[in-house]
Amino acid sequence: MESISRINIPTVDSTNLFVREMLKEEGTGQVMSAASLPGFTLVVADDQTRGRGQQGNSWETEKGKNLTFSLLCHPSFVKASRQFVLSQCMAVAVREALSAYVGHVEVKWPNDIYVGDDKISGTLIECDLQGKSISNCIIGVGINVNQTLFRSDAPNPTSLKLLTGNEQDREEVLASVLNHFQQFYALLKEGKDAEVKQLYMKHLYRREGFHRYSDVRGEFWAAIEDVEPTGHLLLRFENEQVVRYEFKEVKQLKD
Repeated sequence: MESISRINIPTVDSTNLFVREMLKEEGTGQVMSAASLPGFTLVVADDQTRGRGQQGNSWETEKGKNLTFSLLCHPSFVKASRQFVLSQCMAVAVREALSAYVGHVEVKWPNDIYVGDDKISGTLIECDLQGKSISNCIIGVGINVNQTLFRSDAPNPTSLKLLTGNEQDREEVLASVLNHFQQFYALLKEGKDAEVKQLYMKHLYRREGFHRYSDVRGEFWAAIEDVEPTGHLLLRFENEQVVRYEFKEVKQLKD
């Protein structure tokens, strides 16, 4: 496996923003080329004050309790039109790592990690494109490890400590996530995207049966038909009609 260059910072607004600034050449504002950077660069923060989730959502974390990190890679072998496979790659890596501690760990589309009906991890991915391929990819991850009290209005947070009753080693969890990610990333390099997607679909939250959703037209019951390489979710209605959704166009409701 490729070595990972690691940067530790005590406090930061957002690890993704830190990496974004790091990518800019001093004084030019231009994005650095992939050739000038290591294969993987990891930025780990002990305290993240403005963690971001998908579509501007915030990510709450208590100082010194959880994992907040961003991994920078340069997957030029991934076409821009298929960049969602990188999201799948990290999602299944986090799922595999957390499964060593608790059961019933699943990926909620697009890339949140759930244990039962509670959220334990979220990911935000930002890619820079060069032609039809990806030059830089920043994968920001938050994992609730030892936090037990959540003050935000997030409806269903949980953590490894809440689930197991024991304090967990954050470095051990991080090492497992990175190890699994590099394994799946290697599959992408070999052109084996289908194997990563297969794992993603196998462990997808609500993969089987009909469940409650809502969109601009109201509530309905539907089953997951597929998740496209673009990241779009295909839902099959009870009348067999299949509808394609972007993130935030559909909401999953409690059954």
